Amino acid sequence: MKKIFIAFLLGGAALMANAQATFDVLKMSETELSGTSRYMSMAGAFGALGGDVSAISQNPGGIGVYRSSDISATMNLNFLSTKTADDKLSDTKFWFNNVGYVGSMKIDNDFFRYFNWGFSFNRINSYQRRYQGGYNTGHSITNKIADNLNAGNWLGQDLSANMYGDNIFYESNAPWLGILAYQSFLLNCNSDGSFKGLANQANYYTSGVANFYVDERGHTDEYNITLGGNFKNTVFWGLNFGITDLRFDSYQYYGEDLDNAEIYDYNVNDGNSTTKGYAGFDFQSYQETRGTGYNFKFGVIVKPINQLRIGAAFHTPTYYDMKDLYKVQSGFDLQANGDDQMYQGTYETGVEGYYDEYRYTIKTPWKFMGSLAVVPTSKGLISFDYEYVGANTMRCGDEGGYNYADTEYKIKDQLQAQHTVRVGAEYRVTPNVSLRAGYAYQTSPVKDEVKGVANDDVDVVTSNYMYQYDKNNQYITCGLGYRYKKFYLDAAYVHQNRTSQYHAYPGEQGEEVKDNNNKISLTLGFRF
Repeated sequence: MKKIFIAFLLGGAALMANAQATFDVLKMSETELSGTSRYMSMAGAFGALGGDVSAISQNPGGIGVYRSSDISATMNLNFLSTKTADDKLSDTKFWFNNVGYVGSMKIDNDFFRYFNWGFSFNRINSYQRRYQGGYNTGHSITNKIADNLNAGNWLGQDLSANMYGDNIFYESNAPWLGILAYQSFLLNCNSDGSFKGLANQANYYTSGVANFYVDERGHTDEYNITLGGNFKNTVFWGLNFGITDLRFDSYQYYGEDLDNAEIYDYNVNDGNSTTKGYAGFDFQSYQETRGTGYNFKFGVIVKPINQLRIGAAFHTPTYYDMKDLYKVQSGFDLQANGDDQMYQGTYETGVEGYYDEYRYTIKTPWKFMGSLAVVPTSKGLISFDYEYVGANTMRCGDEGGYNYADTEYKIKDQLQAQHTVRVGAEYRVTPNVSLRAGYAYQTSPVKDEVKGVANDDVDVVTSNYMYQYDKNNQYITCGLGYRYKKFYLDAAYVHQNRTSQYHAYPGEQGEEVKDNNNKISLTLGFRF
């Protein structure tokens, strides 16, 4: 006879630490290579070039290069592929990722030559990603849950529905995953009232398998208003105001099947005796995150001679107002060795229709970009960009403006500056046809000492211990462009290779995740 347990938690006021963990804040601040086809075909190395609808959101000084008006739209066909050691998942997505307009007005002045303005939409990040895997294990997430409860001096009465009635997940301040595991009979008690998990880590006779599945969806869109100009065809400047719209949805599954696990011995029934047996259980987490934010960008391009351009840009943090909704459920099947008696029961919590929102704020990292472009002839150019992102400068807090000191300490302690290098080239084969290529490499924002599989000091949320981070990220790009009078058509191919690390909980071995994504992009534009 099987004992199956299902519990639901619907997001509410008791989350308190559920959306501000280090790697959650990091995910919400990330961006990817996205924009017009010309921009992407040169790997985004446009900081010293300008004259592109999407490039002006990278370096607003690029709007000053314009001497005519421009309107364009870009669409992408994305082929997504994510692989772990034993599994591979693929997906195909289509969307419009960039639309923009630039207006240009010539000024009858020897010093101030042009004044330009622009409006653009750009999808700066896509969260579309699915991956799954499994591995042998002698440990258990329940042991980690028990350790966290013991460190916080929580007692069984703090996790008991008898103390709080139907609203324990809203009325108790105890960690949500601790309450869930306790109500699921996945925690055992020592004689002193402390907790222990299902895996016997003293004698190491517990063994089994762990399985995981992650499905993430959503995007971050940015709407930009840019103003700029041209001083004597030598200095090009720009100011940008951006409004961002963030939508992130995720489903995460983690399960274990353990043999010789430590499960509660109901035959003794003294509150803390355990016996060996089989334990199969899983946690399923659902998350919906919504956010709106704003930022400012400043940029300049200097052309001391016709063959050389130098660019610089500064991006302020994006200041986000966020809100979350969480739901977590668990299920289990426990059986003592040699005992066919199982204990049936179901348990549900959460008030139907109770969806109190949890709100908080995020301040993403600031960015600095330096660029150099060489234009040796009218037929070709090569461009270099360097980008510095202060990932360890992120901040988060409540909606009243009070920062979360513990999380901010972890951000400073576990993250580091992120560096991106981009190089792009263009060659005009004929007056109408151009060929382009590029490469970009992005370092990890996570410190090396945090990347170890045995690291046990990672900041996680109370309802889901899972975290993942990028080890490195690179793009290989190419494309071509065609010009006919005032019309232009650009195409790009972008290959992204990204290596990430998944952990179901801190201290667990985890598994490497590799993305090999391919994108075909097409931009249609008109200059007048």
